[in-house]
Formats: sequence, C-alpha cells, structure tokens
Amino acid sequence: MEKDELIPQLFKSEYRKIISVLCKLFGIVHIEIAEDITNDTFLLASETWGLKGIPENPTAWLYFVAKNKTKDYFKRHKTFIKKVVTDFKYHHEHSEENDVDLSIENITDSQLQMIFAICNPAIPSEAQIGLALRILCGFGIDEIAEAFLTNKETINKRLFRAKEKLRSENVKIELPNIDELHNRLEPVLSTLYLLFNEGYHSSTQNSNVRKELCLEAMRLNYFLIENETTNKPIVNALMALMCFHSSRFDARNNQTGDPILYDDQDKNLWSNELIEKGNYFLIESAKGQEISKYHLEASIAYWHCSKIENAEKWENILQLYNQLLQIEYSQITALNRTYALSKVFGKEKAILEALKLGLNENHFYHALLGNLYIDFDNIKATQHLEIALNLAKSHSDKANLLKYLNKIKRQTV
Repeated sequence: MEKDELIPQLFKSEYRKIISVLCKLFGIVHIEIAEDITNDTFLLASETWGLKGIPENPTAWLYFVAKNKTKDYFKRHKTFIKKVVTDFKYHHEHSEENDVDLSIENITDSQLQMIFAICNPAIPSEAQIGLALRILCGFGIDEIAEAFLTNKETINKRLFRAKEKLRSENVKIELPNIDELHNRLEPVLSTLYLLFNEGYHSSTQNSNVRKELCLEAMRLNYFLIENETTNKPIVNALMALMCFHSSRFDARNNQTGDPILYDDQDKNLWSNELIEKGNYFLIESAKGQEISKYHLEASIAYWHCSKIENAEKWENILQLYNQLLQIEYSQITALNRTYALSKVFGKEKAILEALKLGLNENHFYHALLGNLYIDFDNIKATQHLEIALNLAKSHSDKANLLKYLNKIKRQTV
C-alpha cells in the first residue's frame, strides 16, 4: 500500500487511540497538548515515510514516536509539569517506560472514558458530535464540515467553544461510579444516537461519509457493550436499532444517491447478517425492566426489517409508535406514525391525523402528505409535493420529489 493511502487509513484507526491515551495523561484541561503531539506524530510519519519508505510495522512506529514526543515534551516543560499541571495521571517523576501506556487495555479504557468526557451535558449536543467525530473517530475537519453541511471555520469555532466548556467545567476523563452511571449514560447514548442519525438521515451526497458516521456510532456503542459496567439493556437496545437501520442502508438509495422510499426498496439488498445481529441485541435489551425509546424504536425497526407484508406487521408498528409517543412525544415521531396508520386504517384517516400536526415548514410533512394523496386526490398531492420541493434543501430529496410529481403528471395526461 502506498504512503498516501496508508496514512489516512491509520489516521482513522490510530489517531483516536493515541489522543485518548494522551488526553487521559494530560487531562481535558490540556487537550491541545494531546492534539499537538498526536498531529505531530502523523506529520512526521508523512514526511519520514515519504523519504525512507513505510516501516515494517507502521502502527508500532506511530506508537513509538508518540511516546518519544511525549517524553520530550516532559523534558522541555519541567516547570510547567511541576508547577502548573497537578493532576497528571502519570507524574513526570515516574519512569519513562510508564509515561505513555499504549497497551491494548489502556487504549480501550481511555477511549471508553473519553466517550463519557466528550458526551457531557455541559456542552451542546451538536458540539458533542463534532468532538466525537474529531477525537473519538479520527475525522478530519473537512469531513466533519461535510457531514454537517457547513464550512471548516464554523466547525473549528464549534470545537474550540466545546473544548473551552470542558475546561471550564473541569470535566474528568474517567468512568462514572455506579450511582451516577445511569444518568451519565443518557447523554452518551443520546450523542451516539444523534451521530448515527446524522449519517442515516444525512443530506450529504458523499455516501462514504454517511456510512462512516453510522459505523462510527456503532463502534463507539460497542465499546459500552464490551465493558461489563456499561453493558446495560438500554445500550443493547440502541445497538439493535443501529443494526436494523444499517441492514437497509444499501437499499435506501439508488446508484446516483437519490433516496428510495420503503415500499420501493429491493429487499434482497437488506443485510441478513445485520438483521440477525439486531435480533441478538434486541433480545439482550429485554433482560432489564426498563422500556426506553431505544427499545421501542428498535422494535419498530425490527418489524420494518420483516420482508413479509401483512396486517400483523403494520399493526405492531402502529402500537409501538403509540407507546413511543407516550414515552417521548415529538411531532416527527407522530408524523412517522401516520405512515403506519395509513397501512392499518387507510390513507384517509392517516391524512386527517397528519394535517393535525400542521408542520407547514417541514418538507417531510408535505412529502408524506403528497404521497398519501397520490391516487386519492392528485391535485392536493401535487400541491404538497411542490411545497415540499421548495422547502427541500438537498439535491437527492428534490430529485425524489420530482419523480413523484412526474408520476402524477403522467397519470393525468
């Protein structure tokens, strides 16, 4: 593999490991030191490997350089270490071999602890996702900007403010104790849920970025499952939800990236392996007494992954939506429920329920109404689809809406 291909690949896989260990070492207050050392390590790799060739074990080379750069930093900043930094995990007087522990065990522990540090309710959820992508997932600023459909300057400012907030709150890089665990898990799962949705419902045209966002959310969630302390039923419920949704990823868009609605998807493209994994985690999630929104959404996704179309399927989905709205009401959930309602009680009743929501500035609202009105009242279908077209922001959404508008026009010719 060429250097230009290998280094970005290693950046994705090893950046998060190195920076998590160094952040734990220096503390969240001095996160920039950890970032500088990690970035310098990869910069040196790019320069050295271009001149001398790729080493036999590139990962070991990166770890060796990161360790040495950290030791050099300690030597150059003895006064800083001694007088300013008082909460190092490892003090500078320890032996050099213990200064940077890049063992598999410490890397795993450090990454898990960083998840709880970054997913802290003290900072806005959008900033949590940005920090998670940068530090825990090894995404570049350009990739994060694309994922959020914004520019690098906005992302840099967002990350800067988030890190300042973590400093001011003196957030510790550690696992919460048993008494705090449940409350601290909530913002962590919320961030992973939002990160996954950022990929699954993303408007970006880059399908690789969209898939990576979903995969990274699943990878971080798996850290929680692997640890006995954090392997709770609610964590398994979220993983089940992610697996079920991901199983249909390849069927949701055509080759040009335009979305394909559920009824039109090729079920042969659904991943049976991910559906089976989803079933496993859904069963694991049932071991507790709690029924969370993740349990209900995972159960809805389970039924959506059923390839058999019958009344039982949609009746179950509708009942689950009813429960979900009781636990956590949202107009978007209520809007999604109207599709299941149309399958059980017909379009007319679903239209009446949808109209009650009055989400007049939401293009999904008008898109759903447009589709419900097709073959029922094509004039109103056209009106709602045209409103949705004006409100839609992404090229793929606009292309999908035009497809249905053209379908109506062909029917009326």
